[in-house]
Amino acid sequence: MAAMLHMTRINDYLALDADECRALGRSLAERYRTAHPFPHIVIDDFLDPGILRGVLAEFPGTERKRFFDRDQERLKFQFNPKEVQSGLVRNLFAELNSEAFLAFLEEMTGIDGLISDPYFDGGGLHETKRGGHLGIHADFNVHGRLKCERKLNLLVYLNEDWNQEYGGQLELWDREMKECAVRVEPIFGRAVIFNTALDSFHGHPDPLACPPERSRRSIATYYYSALEDGYAAIPKRDTNFQPRPGSADKADWQMRRRHFVNDWVPPKLQRIAHRIIG
Repeated sequence: MAAMLHMTRINDYLALDADECRALGRSLAERYRTAHPFPHIVIDDFLDPGILRGVLAEFPGTERKRFFDRDQERLKFQFNPKEVQSGLVRNLFAELNSEAFLAFLEEMTGIDGLISDPYFDGGGLHETKRGGHLGIHADFNVHGRLKCERKLNLLVYLNEDWNQEYGGQLELWDREMKECAVRVEPIFGRAVIFNTALDSFHGHPDPLACPPERSRRSIATYYYSALEDGYAAIPKRDTNFQPRPGSADKADWQMRRRHFVNDWVPPKLQRIAHRIIG
């Protein structure tokens, strides 16, 4: 099947077409906006598989690379595009931050004035090893450097010949955290785009059962908009993990204490309070 979005070579650079992006976004708008449990979409063959295989061929190694290792997220590695010595990888991320791609997202989601993140805070190439997981959570909601509100996530999976028994399915949970509403297999070329809000709960919470030589890989980019009422008016949230009902998931009390300080301690005293609670 042909890729949903095409990249045209201009000399040595690959570029998206703005008109094609807008048209595709319009065609998917109703499907996206009416999805349950919150606006989202799953699109197969989203980008040229040859380009994605090129990214895989230049995927960085994890030797001596730090990773997340706690109850809520384990054996997860992140690579900012500036860490990756690959022109193709940097080209692709530049286009996912481009005006053309923002036009696709705006047409599809109905969110005007989207802002891409030149710092790729939390984004880039992601890899989770065997036994790793990412607990159900809602993402941080404000970009500290841009002073903008997070609106959308894009994930593009890079896992060829992925067996369902390996696990790693992305789970989208209802806003009351009562049940998983959607499970998405992280297969090669599949994209997932979804609204991020304080109750957009998602993750892949069960440990990966893939062979030791395999891992769960993806591309991740995030998108923002200006804060209409100003930066000071919005409650600040870090990644907010949620235990699943009836599971052995651990509550993230450290983050809950941080959110309590952000909400109830005067701004001038928050730095001191955060040092006290660790």
